Amino acid sequence: MDFIDLKKQQGRIREKIDSRIKSVLDHGKYIMGPEVFELEEKLAEYVGVKYCLSCSSGTDALLIPLMAKNIGPGDAVITTPFTYIATAEVISLLGAEPIFVDIYPETYNINPEKINSALESAKVKGLIPKAIIAVDLFGLPARYRLLEKIAKENDLLLLEDAAQGFGGQIRNRKAGSFGHVSSTSFFPAKPLGCYGDGGAIFTDDYEMAQVMQSIRVHGSGKDKYQNIRVGVNGRLDTIQAAILIEKLEIFDDEILLRNKISTYYTKNIISQIKKPFVPRDYISSWAQYSLMAASEQERQETTSMLKDSNIPSMIYYKIPLHLQDVYKNLGHSIGDFPFSEDAAKRIFSLPMHPYLTIQEQNKIIKVLNGLSVNE
Repeated sequence: MDFIDLKKQQGRIREKIDSRIKSVLDHGKYIMGPEVFELEEKLAEYVGVKYCLSCSSGTDALLIPLMAKNIGPGDAVITTPFTYIATAEVISLLGAEPIFVDIYPETYNINPEKINSALESAKVKGLIPKAIIAVDLFGLPARYRLLEKIAKENDLLLLEDAAQGFGGQIRNRKAGSFGHVSSTSFFPAKPLGCYGDGGAIFTDDYEMAQVMQSIRVHGSGKDKYQNIRVGVNGRLDTIQAAILIEKLEIFDDEILLRNKISTYYTKNIISQIKKPFVPRDYISSWAQYSLMAASEQERQETTSMLKDSNIPSMIYYKIPLHLQDVYKNLGHSIGDFPFSEDAAKRIFSLPMHPYLTIQEQNKIIKVLNGLSVNE
């Protein structure tokens, strides 16, 4: 059993992908070819924003908007410690400082009610708060109504990190449409993934979109040999764009399948283990289906039982960012963000992808419910 089965998905659209790749090979425009612009148009329409810029990775999709807003030394960016390192890494790469805010224990997303305190902490350190990066963890959008209100009141850029949340929704708004600007990742394991690295940025801000387009290609001006700012090599390969166009065609169907599987998991896992919580009017894209064991020991025992039955599991994330070695200089210690630390000790994720069979689901559920499994 695969944790994420990309082979079954490929089998569904292989002929179309082959045709798309052949077309790229035929026209030979491997960098910024026509498929890149076709994909950007389709993604912008899908999310419901005016502008989409594809880029080389989900990390660059976070970095480029911060660069566009000239965030750097002396600045503070508010974010969560319970996420992948890339979210905070881009802040540090620009010389700014991440200011962490704890999560909701129910959704594992950043708690907006703690942001004002974090802003005061930043100011005490002599930093200027410039932005908030909210993460749509495990596929569930963060609480953007409150986040957008706080960002507006404090004149902060709100950047939605929808690397895991792409395909999710709050009411009729798609993930990728929240805040001033948003980013996503097309890493293969993401809900919408390519066959390599890739990402995209979304915004309704024309001026920001223009600056980000320049940054994406080495700070180019009228052409790539006239440079008006410091930029990066942040372009998406044409072949990856071609693959993503075909994957986007079946994406809504795959989100429905992911939600069907998550509902089946939630309904049939009868052990006392804590199951995911999805607020009313929210839709998750289920990048991960994550459970909370009662203790670190119970997590170890449960994941061992799964392994013994040839069922893979993963832990996202074992160490919250404020306790990572790279951020020792920030002076945090155990107890600073208790909900993030508690989740790191107890959380684990089950196989989740649109092509998980009912037999595979039942096998996983039986192990979690303490029943014997016949191979």
